[in-house]
Amino acid sequence: MQFEHGGHVRNLARLAGCEVEEVIDFSASINPLGPPDGLRGIISRHVSALVHYPDPHCQALREAIASVFSLPATQVVCGNGSTEILYAIPFAFSNRSSDAFSRSAFPQSSLENFRVTRAVIPVPSYIDYTTSVTRAGLEVTTVASHAESGFAVDWQRVAQELTGADMVIVGQPGNPSGAMFNTEDLLAVSDRYPRTLFVVDEAFADFVAGYTSLAVHGRPNIVVLRSMTKFYGIPGLRLGYALGPEPIVRRISEALPPWSVGSLAQVVGAAVLTDRVYADRTRAEVSRLRERLHRDLLDLGDITVFPSAANYLLARLDGPNPDAALLARKLLAHRIAIRMCDNYEGLNDENTDGEAPNNRYFRIAVRTEEDNERLIRAMARSLDRPPQKRERIRARPRTPAIMFQGTSSNAGKSVLAAAFCRILLQDGYRVAPFKAQNMSLNSYVTRAGGEMGRAQVVQAQACRCAPDVRMNPVLLKPNSETGSQVIVRGKPIGNMDVNEYIQYKPQAFEAVKDAYDSLSSEVDAMVIEGAGSPGEVNLKRHDIVNMGMAAHARAPVLIVGDIDRGGVFASFVGTMEVLWERERALVAGFIVNRFRGQQALLAEAMEYVRHHSGVPVLGVIPYLRDLGLPEEDSVSFKAMDKDASRGANQVEIAIVDLPHISNFTDFDPLELEMDVCLRIIRGARQLGSPDAVIIPGSKNVPGDLAYLQNTGLAEEIVALARKGVTVMGICGGMQMLGNGIADPHGIESGGADSGGIDPNGNVSQMGLGLLPMDTVLARDKTLKLVSAHHRQSGLTVKGYEIHHGYTSGSHPCPAMITEDGSAIGFASEDGIISGTYLHGLYDNDAFRRWFIDDLRVRRGLAPAGTVQTTYDLEPALDRLAHVVRANLDVEGIYRKMGLQ
Repeated sequence: MQFEHGGHVRNLARLAGCEVEEVIDFSASINPLGPPDGLRGIISRHVSALVHYPDPHCQALREAIASVFSLPATQVVCGNGSTEILYAIPFAFSNRSSDAFSRSAFPQSSLENFRVTRAVIPVPSYIDYTTSVTRAGLEVTTVASHAESGFAVDWQRVAQELTGADMVIVGQPGNPSGAMFNTEDLLAVSDRYPRTLFVVDEAFADFVAGYTSLAVHGRPNIVVLRSMTKFYGIPGLRLGYALGPEPIVRRISEALPPWSVGSLAQVVGAAVLTDRVYADRTRAEVSRLRERLHRDLLDLGDITVFPSAANYLLARLDGPNPDAALLARKLLAHRIAIRMCDNYEGLNDENTDGEAPNNRYFRIAVRTEEDNERLIRAMARSLDRPPQKRERIRARPRTPAIMFQGTSSNAGKSVLAAAFCRILLQDGYRVAPFKAQNMSLNSYVTRAGGEMGRAQVVQAQACRCAPDVRMNPVLLKPNSETGSQVIVRGKPIGNMDVNEYIQYKPQAFEAVKDAYDSLSSEVDAMVIEGAGSPGEVNLKRHDIVNMGMAAHARAPVLIVGDIDRGGVFASFVGTMEVLWERERALVAGFIVNRFRGQQALLAEAMEYVRHHSGVPVLGVIPYLRDLGLPEEDSVSFKAMDKDASRGANQVEIAIVDLPHISNFTDFDPLELEMDVCLRIIRGARQLGSPDAVIIPGSKNVPGDLAYLQNTGLAEEIVALARKGVTVMGICGGMQMLGNGIADPHGIESGGADSGGIDPNGNVSQMGLGLLPMDTVLARDKTLKLVSAHHRQSGLTVKGYEIHHGYTSGSHPCPAMITEDGSAIGFASEDGIISGTYLHGLYDNDAFRRWFIDDLRVRRGLAPAGTVQTTYDLEPALDRLAHVVRANLDVEGIYRKMGLQ
């Protein structure tokens, strides 16, 4: 049997020679936004109820519908799609209907025993209007509408055909035209013909802003059909209803089979009716998309596009264009389906010689902006439009991209993104990394003086390109009580608490999109990193870094899970369950990270995940020790267990773990040295007797200084310094070594009330007093790359400054002098106590060896004398890329990206 409707996507895919998912179906007019975001949760919550039969009367659903229209539930009947009710109505009111209707126990009314013998149908119209009444044995009279009026219903001509015992079926808006008629015209005709039943199909009326259903006018001879599957994007669920006077509704109900509406459809229908935000957003977005699509079709030339109030457009090919059948075949070669209108009565215009119909009409759904643009481009090619026409409708080229998201923080996204950057580079592509928003205290200053996350700096090195603030346009640096410092395009714009930042996010996202579009236009491929997990349900509404960014970049998403933590496969399934449908569509695969063991043992679990979610596992990455790459954030640093015993040929360096530690990667190079025992200190009892103590940078110097003082660490560090133990402070750590710190503007402490300057202008927070200097935190932030001379070693060192304020004293001893003569480091006269504003100090191989050898000599060990370890990320990146390439379906990912 031939299927005469659009939306038969499986058959379309067969004809196109592709998978169903590859077809862009403009033949079925479904909400381009997809279903409401809560759909999957509603269904999941009610799966257990499938062991019972559904409510045969749909009581809860009918009450929900009735409340929307302020009608009693007795005026509502539900069906398995509005089409089921459409077919039931002619049967219920035709002579073929059972005498049971007249013997009903219901109270009698003027319509109780009413019968119709003929249907009057304005055309063009939905073809099942005619099919449904013909099957019920009714005669059919059609009333033609005309193209000149946009195929609007001519109620004067319809009235002329009415004789009594008629049924009029009409769409509002019309299908396929999308035209609306004047409600008052129908009401007037219905009043003049009380023995005519008017069936108004409002299947697409929800898309019309400000429209009031005819059901609320209370006419005794009007019944309204409504579809929930089109507006709410759930045609596979099948759900519709009718509104009308109780006698009409009763007769329709008795013509329907029992249990025709399943349990899931009932609960979904009742739930989605309450989502007014979704409804309003749909109407606004569909209107915008429809108007743009209308203009783009007209720009193609020789096409008539009829005005529409629905989520579809009726068009006619004019002039030298081919007929719609040929256009449809050409578009299907591009895997795009449209609805030919050759089986719609009233649309088959005759040729100029009055012979065969020319089949020039077609209908297209309003889909997403990307789909609509693809349709227009394909039509331009199919209709052989000149190049200048195509230029006008060309969309922004999409740069192939891949995005790594995770089931949690520290799942390995940054490292795998760096690996894929290097893989793409090795395969000859120009590539750049990107992370929309980074929350990290570990930042870097670019050559241009902009601040960005260190992870993207490493990824840039994997791409062998210079770090660029566009790679990380938004950087959040938490500073505890005062929220986070917000850095946009490399420059701080101020501190914000959570609520303030949520309000700012739309503005931030515009900066993110501008940065991405600019950067991506310069390369062949983009590697994007997400943050945390896309499944954080409390953050999804204002997301700019995970699925929101993937949608903008049109990037397939790989979700990374850390199996070493356990529960990775449950995390994959759980993440997919909380994603909205449009987000799930972006997920291309899963990656199991940090696996120890035989991969074959995971086969059953991987198959389960694929079967449950429809998404495959594309790779299993082994656990990699000693990567030699900087960590992205302090999560990993704070998770480190660095309490090992010092070896006989080692010096021991204790690094204090501050609550607001920043730029902790300053110490990664020290960890690579074989003659260094690195310990992380979190309490005074752990300090012991190290050869050196390093106080790292801090994003809240007053708060972390108070932490040292309150935990006893300050007292212990001072005692060690007096015993001749080397004490080093970097940036905020150096500021703590001085006599005092003032924060008069509340940059890090929240204001004078919590650690600034007292009313007499005196410093209100004392430092450790190990160096004769004071620090005042200032509003302006110092951001620059620096080269400096280290007096004690005689070496030139390079790094970068990121700090607020300035440090000075009456007679401090400068330890590091920049090329312009500025002091960025200070030391005691014997050099035992020292501090510097220079981050990246230990990245300098010669200085690092000098520092370690100085400690060795003080400990009585022979100095090594020469550099023992070269801190070079290139070999580490190549090793990482080699392992990831060997364990990941790189070619498959390239195909998903659209790379050749």
